[in-house]
Amino acid sequence: MRVDGGLGGDLRGAGDAAARAEAAGYDGVWSAETSHDPFFPLLLAADHTERLELGTGIAVAFARNPMTLAQIAWDLQAFSGGRFMLGLGSQIKAHITKRFSMPWDHPAPRMRELILAIRAIWACWNDGTKLDFRGDFYTHTLMTPFFNPGPNPHGNARIFLAGVGARMTEVAGEVADGFLCHGFTTESYLREVTVPALERGLAAAGRSRADFEISFPAFVVLGDDAEQRADPARRVREQIAFYASTPNYVPVLEHHGWDSLHAELNALSKQGRWKEMGDLIDDEVLHTFAVVGTVAEVADGLAGRFGDVVDRLSFYAPYDADPDRWSAVLARLKAA
Repeated sequence: MRVDGGLGGDLRGAGDAAARAEAAGYDGVWSAETSHDPFFPLLLAADHTERLELGTGIAVAFARNPMTLAQIAWDLQAFSGGRFMLGLGSQIKAHITKRFSMPWDHPAPRMRELILAIRAIWACWNDGTKLDFRGDFYTHTLMTPFFNPGPNPHGNARIFLAGVGARMTEVAGEVADGFLCHGFTTESYLREVTVPALERGLAAAGRSRADFEISFPAFVVLGDDAEQRADPARRVREQIAFYASTPNYVPVLEHHGWDSLHAELNALSKQGRWKEMGDLIDDEVLHTFAVVGTVAEVADGLAGRFGDVVDRLSFYAPYDADPDRWSAVLARLKAA
């Protein structure tokens, strides 16, 4: 199991942060699209590292089009020496239509077509195949030599797709190289809902699980004792509450019989009572979503829950913690 770190959006420190992650022994880093562009930090990271794998976790696919994504991925794959992972996600309708002013319809079929279009563009550049992609959402039929970068010396970047619902997860199994689990995922939901959906997608494409990677950002509450874990636990509860208030993630709650929790949290979110929301996340919910404990307990807990099902693991910790503690967790996971 590979263990990955995260990369913030501050470009001034991105290169050094990536170098530290490589020196600490992480296998890769993911850059998220929140308040900053997810691609720029990875360019700096590639320039400051030699072996670290570099991925977007995630870039908002529907805010862009297949051609722009194909070109950015080609450049980062070439510059990094073959270490780039194009991690894509759909985002939710409100953000696509109201924040990005882009169309939203049939997200799973649209995502499937977007990834197939990217692959068709790469085939044109790498193999000289005539570009003639005609779909329901995207059409790409023009590629003149002036705009063709030619074959990528390091091959195609791997494409990872994020999802929560079964249909988008099936699409990942069918057309992507890997799956980015959402942090709002439990071990039970992963094993009983996510993995079977991926397997259906893989089977539809005639592919095997051996050709596919699952990446999981696990909630972690790390501390030597209850006092040290108090603030991390509060912040993780608040993050869980935020996701649980969002309709798109209700299936995870329904899987555990916690349907009513969403209604309470959603009502509080509409009133802007964000801090109170975390109080509704009791210990049962917290410990279901998060691994809680000391360095040894966290490392062993992560390995026990996910070691046989996940190919890449990262720590979802929305709080400040001593980097040496994360290094200790990393070392114990690597030694397992």
